[in-house]
Amino acid sequence: MSRHEIDVEQLTRNVVAPVADEQDRRAEVSLRPSTLAEFVGQRELVRHLEIVLGSARARNQTADHLLFAGPPGLGKTSLASIVASEMGAGLRITSGPVLSRPGDLAALLTDLQDGDVLFVDEIHRLSRGVEEILYPAMEDRRLDVMIGRGPSARAIRLDLPNFTLVGATTRTGLVAAPLRDRFGFVGQLDLYDVDELTVIVSRSAGLLEVTLKDDAAATIAGRSRGTPRIANRLLRRVRDFAAVQGHDVIDEPVAVEGLALFGVDEFGLDKIDRRILGLLCQQFANQPVGLTTLAHACGEEPSTIEDAYEPFLLRDGLLIRTPRGRIATERAYHHLGLTPRGGGLV
Repeated sequence: MSRHEIDVEQLTRNVVAPVADEQDRRAEVSLRPSTLAEFVGQRELVRHLEIVLGSARARNQTADHLLFAGPPGLGKTSLASIVASEMGAGLRITSGPVLSRPGDLAALLTDLQDGDVLFVDEIHRLSRGVEEILYPAMEDRRLDVMIGRGPSARAIRLDLPNFTLVGATTRTGLVAAPLRDRFGFVGQLDLYDVDELTVIVSRSAGLLEVTLKDDAAATIAGRSRGTPRIANRLLRRVRDFAAVQGHDVIDEPVAVEGLALFGVDEFGLDKIDRRILGLLCQQFANQPVGLTTLAHACGEEPSTIEDAYEPFLLRDGLLIRTPRGRIATERAYHHLGLTPRGGGLV
């Protein structure tokens, strides 16, 4: 059996109950920073938050409503938790799709305590009816509720406690303008560089009690697509691989072999990334391809391709968007070991 052929019995024998184990679950939660001082990367955004939150504390008031925008996995949820921690407030978490009816939001708002932070993930997916309930709640700390139906219906106004709404979105353009304008601060999160991710991986390894060499941390960081969530996920998979193989210390060769086993190449591309580039370079012969066509060929949703895969491929110069569709670059051909066909390559 080759070193890449891991048998299930060996995995069961050598690896201590991975994610399901309660101790490991607590470790996973502890990977998130709890203060702005612990937060790695996004320096400009962190500095702005220090000013916004520090000013609110000095005035003994709740912070302005905050909107965090950026690709998935960059720390929007962590920042919401940090805002609550820095303000000494409680944190309530929900998401746009969960709040399907105005009554759902009304029940949540009336249950808030003074100073609470309400975090709404995927806030761009709120329905119009829910948004309209949210506007006066954000602006005037009040809630207008209709009692009864028909001619006997009447409106009553409920006063809400002071609270801070923290919204997170991966699609800023889909956040309705009236909602976006009611946020006192809008922060854009960008992809991380390798040095920042190396610090994050090393910190996470310490929290997970994994002995990780600096070169291995840099290797994992370099294949993490600029995203801390992916970096931590790859670290856990390399940890599992090292445990099965009997490595007490994870150095660069162990990290490279473990990542290869899970299909992550030196660019950080996984199976779907390579499928996308393979379709553009081979099946479509470098012709521009529309998003829907590409998604159907990959067996993924168009929104998944656009939100989860394209940003990194664009940033790394492997794919470009044109008015007619997506095209693979010459670098993508070289990465796949293919010879570019035709002209017009970038």
